[in-house]
Amino acid sequence: MITVNGKSVRLTKCNLNEYLKEQGYNTQRVVAELNGKIIPKSEYENTALKEGDALEVLSFVGGG
Repeated sequence: MITVNGKSVRLTKCNLNEYLKEQGYNTQRVVAELNGKIIPKSEYENTALKEGDALEVLSFVGGG
């Protein structure tokens, strides 16, 4: 289990990029913080998610 935006989530082995796409996030319009550290988009593919991780995902929305 990992925590995503404060909720417990079961996780299959994957990297951050795979998880975000699987959940329907546009990876160009989000910021991901993993265990208190902001992860650069260039590192999404190389960042493995593992048991006990805490992930916060912030989406940018436009409007007016």
